[in-house]
Amino acid sequence: METIKTRTIMTKSDQGNRWFGIDYHMNLYKGCPMGCIYCDSRCEAYHIDNFDQVKIKENALEILEEELKSKKYKGVVSFGTLSDPYNPLEEKLELTREALELILKYGFGVSIDTKSDLILRDLDLLEEIEKKNSVIVKISITTYDDELARKIEPRVISSTRRFEVLKELTDHGLYAGVLMTPVLPFLTDTEENILNMISKSSWANARFIYTKMGMTLRTNQREYYYNALDILYPGLKEDYIAVYGNRNICNTLQYRHLMELFLKRCSEAHILTDMDMIIRAYKKEIPQNEQMSLF
Repeated sequence: METIKTRTIMTKSDQGNRWFGIDYHMNLYKGCPMGCIYCDSRCEAYHIDNFDQVKIKENALEILEEELKSKKYKGVVSFGTLSDPYNPLEEKLELTREALELILKYGFGVSIDTKSDLILRDLDLLEEIEKKNSVIVKISITTYDDELARKIEPRVISSTRRFEVLKELTDHGLYAGVLMTPVLPFLTDTEENILNMISKSSWANARFIYTKMGMTLRTNQREYYYNALDILYPGLKEDYIAVYGNRNICNTLQYRHLMELFLKRCSEAHILTDMDMIIRAYKKEIPQNEQMSLF
């Protein structure tokens, strides 16, 4: 296990709460072993060398506790923006669980992105945090098709299992939904996939599905993705190059049709899709004076 030195764990969101109402970003781990061929976190902008090797940050919990103590605003802390907080090492190391205990202790809210069923281990903490502050869980699912998922997300639990995890979270009263990003041109951008994703999300009582109906292809990420396509789908890389060239943002060619279909069917299923509405639905207003009295 490689460790890295760090001075900070939490950073203030630079998006003004526009991304799921997040106030602070946090990644206890650096790198991710799940092998998703499309992962945006591989791009060089994030400066993560040997991305598939997980590293831990030295004294992460001690630094986190000091930072939580120092924050006046008890906002929502994000887990998992660059590395899944429930990677396989977490089962033994329990960094995420201990961080959630600190989040609870100091009265903050939490936003979690994951593809792992290990999150169910921490249901007790998430329920306690939700009593005092805001909790949102985003289960990342790109396709309903387990066979396709095994190819593009080779070291992740099946999509079927992820929908089951989502249902268990919502059955426990937590605000949870689906992060359907990316949508991969020529692979997951079909009516069949979109409609089945909505149907299975509805079965799991998803509160929301969020998508941008496309993908990013940036430096390093693009090369890794194209190399994977050459192995899995020979010739498909050339279709990407012909259509998208060197674009960083690659929306599906059926963007308008699929987005209209997606919005219509989600509305019929009473599943939220708009970012502002999702934030308003889960994020609690906690006045500063109330925070002081509670915590």
